[in-house]
Amino acid sequence: MHKLSIWQQNVNKSPTCQHDIISNSHLITKGINLVVLQEPALSGSGLTIASRDWISIYPSIHANNPLKSRSITLIKASVSSDSWNQLDFPSSDVTVIQVTGDWGKITVFNVYNDGESKETVRQLTDYHRTNKANLERTPRGEAHIIWLGNFNRHHPYWDSPEDSRLFTNEATEAAEKLIGAIADAGLDLALPSGTPTHEHSVTKRWSRLDQVFLSAHSSAMLISCDTFLEE
Repeated sequence: MHKLSIWQQNVNKSPTCQHDIISNSHLITKGINLVVLQEPALSGSGLTIASRDWISIYPSIHANNPLKSRSITLIKASVSSDSWNQLDFPSSDVTVIQVTGDWGKITVFNVYNDGESKETVRQLTDYHRTNKANLERTPRGEAHIIWLGNFNRHHPYWDSPEDSRLFTNEATEAAEKLIGAIADAGLDLALPSGTPTHEHSVTKRWSRLDQVFLSAHSSAMLISCDTFLEE
């Protein structure tokens, strides 16, 4: 695979929303080959909605409690199985795959970070420290890392600084722990600061809950990172 195009979205467990994504013309016109979803729609047996064009990748501990999974990755079935593999991660909220090519490798962390918990951020930091060699070394090319998903954190670093209602002491403290984890993993913001991603269902005000963090040395490989607010 020479170009990785990713569609990321929290579908809020909606089967209709997930169906719409899978059939969305954007996936074709933009050449999407990886779909990363948070809070996916799951059946009573813990299976997600997909089609034969996509391979569903569940968290590595999905079988322990199938209905608990809040992170699902879909990879285009046409992508060679020799070019990617799943990595184990001890959470139902994180799915990790590693994609390789002549250019090197990229490890993609699909993350749902619970707004009421600090556990996922801690796990991400521990994982990076424990698996540093596998994440940062490659026999050819360069190694890249990306965290993306629904992080449920507000901070002036990425939200509109004028929206002071978001920045309670508790919210800022939780966000700064995430910022520390990003720095520890050597990542930077890939989605430009100030870009909103979430419209509140009641107030209809926009804020930033979804994030894309990319290895600091990988900016030259990034073609674009943007949102489709109409979606």
